[in-house]
Amino acid sequence: MFDVIVSGAGPAGSKCAEMLAKNGFKVALIERDINWRKPGGGGLSVRLFKYYPQLRSLNLHKKHTMKMYSADFHKLEYKYKGFEDYSVVMDRLELDNLMREVAVDAGAELFDKNLSFDFITKNQKKIGIKTKTSSGMKEYFGKVIIIADGMSSKLAIKSGLRKRWKTEDLGISKCAIMEGENSMDINTVYFFYKPFYGYGWIFPIDEKRFNIGVITFYEDNYNYNPNKLYNDFLKEPKVKKLLYKSDYKQIWMSSFPLPSTGVLEKSLYGNNLMIVGDAAGFTSPISGEGLHACVVSGKVAAETAINAFEIEDFSEKILKKYKFNENIKKIIRNFKLKRSLADFFYEKEGSNLNTIFKLAENDLKFRKTVTDIFLFNATPPKDFFSRIKNVNRKKLESNR
Repeated sequence: MFDVIVSGAGPAGSKCAEMLAKNGFKVALIERDINWRKPGGGGLSVRLFKYYPQLRSLNLHKKHTMKMYSADFHKLEYKYKGFEDYSVVMDRLELDNLMREVAVDAGAELFDKNLSFDFITKNQKKIGIKTKTSSGMKEYFGKVIIIADGMSSKLAIKSGLRKRWKTEDLGISKCAIMEGENSMDINTVYFFYKPFYGYGWIFPIDEKRFNIGVITFYEDNYNYNPNKLYNDFLKEPKVKKLLYKSDYKQIWMSSFPLPSTGVLEKSLYGNNLMIVGDAAGFTSPISGEGLHACVVSGKVAAETAINAFEIEDFSEKILKKYKFNENIKKIIRNFKLKRSLADFFYEKEGSNLNTIFKLAENDLKFRKTVTDIFLFNATPPKDFFSRIKNVNRKKLESNR
């Protein structure tokens, strides 16, 4: 019998398990496969170092510059000013295993090669979970169950708290880790926005390895094939200048969906249950980045569970504190803003985004405003949207 069962040993689940174990609780950390590499760009901001200071000791190349191109190739370049204000790129397999090791070192018990698929119920109460393993079915019992096994979680659906994702609620991506000589700046990350809901990226990992991929969002998931988009992206002139060779070694490749509409705030908790990380939509609607938000969700869920154990009450009345935590509320507000911004940016085949980048090229004050919105979760000033619309209207009138 465990105090807490955490199903899923990704960033959210591992942080949750770590905190609970550090506080003396008996924690079962259930994972489908610790050798599975989650697809994605692998970019992480320095904010994550607050939760994982172990990252500072790794030889990770600091990314001090971000270059973003609109669909018509206007460039927005940003250089981080402070020494401590940067991002890094890391292989997700290495990152996830580091987080798991931290949780295990704290005292959590890791059970690998266990696929969670259902709950154990007694007197209409969920008292544990069932998993599939190579040797048959296993059962784990606990007072609190944390669902942290990703957007494809079977438990999230069977909990009754969350429905299945619709295609238009997702981002669909294809990416790879490749190796070979290139002309990229090792300290720079590159984004290429499209005239539809989507973008391409190239993130250097070290001098020769890099992560490259494309993603589409929302209704454009029906309109574009990720395999074709990926192949076309490799052939784009701007990309060819960076990747000038024709024989890059492919180390790894995968396609994947991810939640993209924001946090499912009505699906976060129930009696002795909480959902964290990707399983609950803790992924940014614009960028698809979710590491920081996922870790925060795992941390807050652990704090909520600790409070529940102190008063021996695991009802939804107590666990709702997870949803109403100030950090969770901040993430929810931020993701709602980003979802509305995504609609504005990609309106009329990305014309608003094109205008934004074009204005930012020549207006330093406006460039800072845009950078703060994209990178630092700033709320756009009141005249931001009207300015973009006025420029587009004048452009349309002059073309008549």
